[in-house]
Amino acid sequence: MSTAYECDVIVVGAGTSGCYAAATAADAGLDVVVLERKTADEAGHIACGDALKGADAFPDIIPRSQLEPAFTNTGVDHGRFEIPQEDTVLDIPVPGELAVIDRLEFGKRLIGAATDAGASFKYDTVVQDVLQADDHTVTGVRATHNNTVRTYKSDIVIDGAGALSILQDKAEFSSTSFDTNVTYSQFCSAYREIVEVPEPVEWDDALVFKPTERAAGYLWYFPRTETTINAGLGFQMTEEPMNLVEDLARDLRARPEFEGATVTDKLGAALPTRRPYDSAVAPGFMAVGDAAGHVNPTTGGGIAGAAFSGRYAGEQAVSAISSGDVGEASLWEYNERVMDRFGTRYAGLDVYNILSTSIEVDNLMGLLAALPGEKLAEALYSGTTSFGVGLILKTIRNSFGYWGEILNFYRTKNLADEVMTQYNDYPSRPSGLDGWQATRNDIMDNIYDVTGADPKY
Repeated sequence: MSTAYECDVIVVGAGTSGCYAAATAADAGLDVVVLERKTADEAGHIACGDALKGADAFPDIIPRSQLEPAFTNTGVDHGRFEIPQEDTVLDIPVPGELAVIDRLEFGKRLIGAATDAGASFKYDTVVQDVLQADDHTVTGVRATHNNTVRTYKSDIVIDGAGALSILQDKAEFSSTSFDTNVTYSQFCSAYREIVEVPEPVEWDDALVFKPTERAAGYLWYFPRTETTINAGLGFQMTEEPMNLVEDLARDLRARPEFEGATVTDKLGAALPTRRPYDSAVAPGFMAVGDAAGHVNPTTGGGIAGAAFSGRYAGEQAVSAISSGDVGEASLWEYNERVMDRFGTRYAGLDVYNILSTSIEVDNLMGLLAALPGEKLAEALYSGTTSFGVGLILKTIRNSFGYWGEILNFYRTKNLADEVMTQYNDYPSRPSGLDGWQATRNDIMDNIYDVTGADPKY
């Protein structure tokens, strides 16, 4: 038995990017249907570190006032790097507004806002295939609900289905610019628990980071409140698998502040730790959020990128449908806006992620301990930083024993700057992508040579 539905826009996934896309398009008067595989009760329950940066500048299609009840800790103002190898703790500033949220409450409020804007949500709906015309224009999806096959047809499909989206596996994109250079090695496996501790932690004003036993991973402790902690860890899928649950439990047992703690929720997920897709559009199709690599590759933070990519995709859908043209060129401005807003910065940050995969964990921690905190913060969040002569000399003096790593960091920083310069010249039409990629790839070859890292793309 099959049931068919028609609408203007299909959004797959009720996460941050999907909700912002749905709210934007529905508010403009389009008929928008959001397909979510989870139940209505579980929708919005997403594995996340719960740290939210820059919410004061989020798209106003979903008013901040609707989201603020999910902000459980607005007193966090810095990152705290625990470096056991150096017997030190490094406090670094985090630029911009910072908060820790109740992610389920946040997700419910996003869904509520998109519903208020006019979007319709279909829960318990698992997308299994993509519909395409003879010219490979995406025309809808096929899904199941309660063992019933449902066909949804639309002018545009927005893929907010998350990392390693099934939609991209099913669709035929070979005749388009859509980025298909996507592998498991560009992703991170992550796991988190919500832990209730009997006494307030001393670091409830900080996001706590700690290295795992291998360089390409870290543990985190993010305080939702002074007694409710989001504790988790992740590692690059380039590494040998880690027993995430046991590794986290072992670290929790070693921390006195977690003695007598209880775990109230457990959840794991994959997330991209790569540069944004070179192109996230194809005829009748746009990918947003995790499904397009819109995540800070050094921290795994993806809420801000998801919010803005969702807004831009929603606006592009409105423009394309109103013009009667949903072709690749008609959707291309979406790519440009993503690169301008955060894509360029994330591409620069990806260079530092590549560097981390090539350094032994002890050497990496020594490097972090030697770098000035404010400059480390700039590198982690903006993709670049600058050093005067005096600061260079001071860093050299403080980094005895790690001069090789410091030299590689400076070389890598310069190449990250080259990458960002190239992304600032992102092409204004699909026909310019091949030449742009060729130049970018030459810079990437230099990065692999300098870092000694295995090619990531």
